Amino acid sequence: MNNQIGIWGSGPWRDEAKAGEAVDVAAEIEQLGFTSLWLSAGFGVGIPARFSQLLKATTRITVATGILSIWHASPEDTAHAVADLDNRFPGRFTLGLGASHAPLVEALSVPYERPYSQMVEYLTALDAQHPPVRADQRVLAALGPRMLTLAGERAAGAHPYFVPVAHTEFARTTLGPGPKLYPEQAIVFETDPDRARTIARGHTTSYLRLPNYTNNLRRFGFGDADFLDGGSDRLVDAIVAWGDESAIRSRVEQHLAAGADQVLIQVINETLDQFPTEEYRRLAVLLS
Repeated sequence: MNNQIGIWGSGPWRDEAKAGEAVDVAAEIEQLGFTSLWLSAGFGVGIPARFSQLLKATTRITVATGILSIWHASPEDTAHAVADLDNRFPGRFTLGLGASHAPLVEALSVPYERPYSQMVEYLTALDAQHPPVRADQRVLAALGPRMLTLAGERAAGAHPYFVPVAHTEFARTTLGPGPKLYPEQAIVFETDPDRARTIARGHTTSYLRLPNYTNNLRRFGFGDADFLDGGSDRLVDAIVAWGDESAIRSRVEQHLAAGADQVLIQVINETLDQFPTEEYRRLAVLLS
């Protein structure tokens, strides 16, 4: 199953002071058999140098942005960076693009207006670059039906984040059978329910402040009461898989059965500034 599993990295993966450790962990992830490594591009002006460093440290896996905000990197700069990475590491870099969220964009004094139309315009601009960023080199962070449809029409597929299994089924139906589907799945290796949910809420709390995520979750039966205090037990359990190896494996299998091409695992621990290397090793065994 490992060829259907990627790693979604946050925390230390974005810490420039841990760049040296990151390349070692990336090399081990590849050796463990995982297919891809997805990292946020942050809110810089383009694709950070760490993506080049991680590609250089590996030989097979795909390295992807999950995601690059279209509000913070020009199409010209993005196309130049993608062309450079593709020249040096052919076929191994995927550009994940997203319209981000109003609170995050506006915090940087950038107006958040017409996000769907802005994405369409951005993709058109990428098509016009020399060389262009081809549709098969990019995926879209997509939750709702319009963006999912766009991901199938103008990109290789979709990368939904912070979603339950029901969304994977919905996304596959919306995309149809051809486009790729890469849902993120957070996990906590903890069997005690109270402790597991406490750790999980360290992850869910910040995302439940973002309307794009809560609006999406409403499509699947969640409401205002589920969004309070880091999320109801029902919501936390739907977003974060926790428990023993069999519980984690079952959630991954559910996404695959619902139509995912790859499931991108994000390990959530109490300590967010350390690479979860032991958990990656456990995942490699249980998902092999």
